[in-house]
This record gives sequence, structure tokens and C-alpha cells, in this order.
Amino acid sequence: MKHIVVLTGAGMSAESGVKTFRDHDGLWEGHDVMQVASPQGFRENPELVLEFYNQRRRQLEEVEPNQAHKDIAALESRFKVTVITQNVDDLHERAGSTDVVHLHGELLKIRSTGNPSDVRFWTKDINLGDVCPKGHQLRPHIVWFGEDVPMIDTAIKICYAADVLVIIGTSMQVYPAASLINFVQPDTPIYYIDPKPALGNSHNINVIAKTATAGMKDLLNVLG
Repeated sequence: MKHIVVLTGAGMSAESGVKTFRDHDGLWEGHDVMQVASPQGFRENPELVLEFYNQRRRQLEEVEPNQAHKDIAALESRFKVTVITQNVDDLHERAGSTDVVHLHGELLKIRSTGNPSDVRFWTKDINLGDVCPKGHQLRPHIVWFGEDVPMIDTAIKICYAADVLVIIGTSMQVYPAASLINFVQPDTPIYYIDPKPALGNSHNINVIAKTATAGMKDLLNVLG
């Protein structure tokens, strides 16, 4: 059974109504990204950061997986499929994907500021004063700018074993995620779906300059 690896970015969830911040002025919901997505921002104003992610978590209840999420999940009936996503939402899982690696963390998880391995499922708000059993403040389980990406080694191994790589809705400018394309075998077919593709066609890169939902329709025809 062929192993299809799907790397997804913000454009994957945009059609579900999940807002991005890299398309325009660098603001995320009216905030400078470094204020709400960096360790320094958390140190300077933890209440702002916690409330920012509380709002993102609440918004997840208002959005649904789009057809592209569902099409990826449906591939599991014919292929081994691993999704590597830069997104922190749970839309891939809700669409039915069973093997999802979150490079940048997950909105529906929290962790202890004193013990990074103390991670747990969490659906309600996080407030200043909410602590782990050892008394450390809880924080979103999100990889902020300047922090290590703990799942990158796992993602590299997955890409190395891929028979097909599909890239959807990412600018290919956020590292280390953007480097994953370099870890597939030299002749592995690559399909890049994005309305404003940052890569061009080559001997093994096939560009589909469309949105996630439209591009997945084309890809399904190619895969047969």
C-alpha cells in the first residue's frame, strides 16, 4: 500500500473560516504575532496570551472541516496516509484522519510551564492561576516563535518513507516545516496545492495553483 504524506499549512483551514496572519500585515486577530506567539510575549503579558488562545479555542467550536479535510481522510480507504500539519486546530481529526502529526502544537491541549512533558487534553479556558499538580502555571500546548519544534524529527522520518508527498496551503517559508520537502526520496512525486504557489513545476514537483478544496479534487483525479 502506497504511503501518502500530506503536509498542510494555514491555507488548508482557511476555507473552514480559520483565520491566518501571514497573508497581509502580519497581525493575528489585531495583535502583533510576537505579542501572542512568543515566550517573551507570554512573560510580558501572560493574561493577554492566555485570553488570545482562549478565543482561538472557542472559535474552533464555530468551524467545521472543509471538503479538502474530508478528501484527505477518505484517502485512507486506499492508501496509508500520514498528515503532518502546521495547524493547531483539530479539523483533520474531525474529518476522519487517523494519523496526524502536529508540528506546532494543538489548541485543545495544555502543558505545564515547569514540565514540558506534562501535556493533557483541554477544552475550556486557561486562566492565570491555573496550575499543574506541581504548582506551575498552565500554558497552551503551542510551539511559539523561538521555541524548538519537538515533532520535527518524527516528521523527517515520515517524509523519508513517503511514496507521495502532498503539500497544501503553505507558503513554504516557515522553517523547519518548509525543509521537509528536502527529506523525501529524490524521485518521490510531490504535489503542491496552493492558489499562490511558492514553488514551480520541476521533474518531480507538480503545482496545482488552486485552493485546498479545488486542488484536492484535481489530486483525486490524478491518484485515480
